[in-house]
Amino acid sequence: MGPAAGAPTRTLPDFEALGPADGVDRRAHAGLRVVGQSTTTVTGHRDNGRVDSGRVDAENHRLITDAEGSGLRLDVWLARRLPSLSRARLQALIGEGLVLVDGAASRPAERLRPGQTVDVRVPPPEPATPEPEDIPLSIVHEDADLLVVDKPAGIVVHPGAGARTGTLVNALLRHIRDLSGIGGILRPGIVHRLDRGTSGLLVVAKNDQTHRALVAQFSSRRVEKEYLALVHGAPRARKGEIVAAIGRHPVDRKKMTVNPPRAREARSTWDLEEAFDGASLLRVRIHTGRTHQIRVHLASIGHPVVGDATYGGTRTPSSRRAAARDILRSLERPALHAARLAFTHPSRGERVEFVAPLPADIRSVLERLR
Repeated sequence: MGPAAGAPTRTLPDFEALGPADGVDRRAHAGLRVVGQSTTTVTGHRDNGRVDSGRVDAENHRLITDAEGSGLRLDVWLARRLPSLSRARLQALIGEGLVLVDGAASRPAERLRPGQTVDVRVPPPEPATPEPEDIPLSIVHEDADLLVVDKPAGIVVHPGAGARTGTLVNALLRHIRDLSGIGGILRPGIVHRLDRGTSGLLVVAKNDQTHRALVAQFSSRRVEKEYLALVHGAPRARKGEIVAAIGRHPVDRKKMTVNPPRAREARSTWDLEEAFDGASLLRVRIHTGRTHQIRVHLASIGHPVVGDATYGGTRTPSSRRAAARDILRSLERPALHAARLAFTHPSRGERVEFVAPLPADIRSVLERLR
């Protein structure tokens, strides 16, 4: 039975990837079939007439706009025609010049006309399996079941979009021969995460049994997590509680916010450790584990974390002294540090606690503010 009308056909020709429309009908040379108004091509290595799908180079789509696409944005129309690619992914491809309309680079918002030729080149995926890398690890504790590391600011916990190498997972794979596989190929041993700009304590499981036990403790909120945060301003009280649901920002999807639609409950408590000119050092304990929880909660009460460009922490400091304002501006990342971690050891059954001192950049800022 042949393919349904209007459905793209996937073939594996032995030729260079489709380039800009240049008047040459490569389909005739490649033996491509056109079904409806679209052609899909995957270039790869051919060995004795067989294609080695493990060596696929790129995926190319040639689409012809129709009456239904007239007036639509390019990214909207492509999302409908290529449902395997998200609109965000398509916008990124357009921005990288990998989507051509009648042979020319375009914009996501370009309005289409019937009969236009749209070529989409999707680069091959990068290797999914992280490789061991020689990256220094600050190990606070290690035993047969787990290890606790003090993650420096600036390092991503596991590979993902925009960070395929140089992650904590890459460092762990060099240090440990066999991590727990429950977290998946990209997150072996990873039980919880810290943001790229946050430093501090992170527990890693060495085996699946430990991984399950730790995840259960995090899920049931039996893990104690305390952070030190240098924030703008001076709270009126010496301690407080923030109870505000957190969810994805309705406009900026890279941010979180308090009380949006479809938010999840979130609770944080804090104590004032030390007050400075225009800033305060808080000890924050989170009782739930929402994305960016501390950063979002503190910003919501008017005290964003110093240096946090996403949630207002790079605003002009309220310090009376110019020197203090300059010191606060000098931080190049959110002044947030996971200082204490306590949980029940999965195999020993006893409560364990770990602490990590403030890193040099935050410590230097505090010393100069005093």
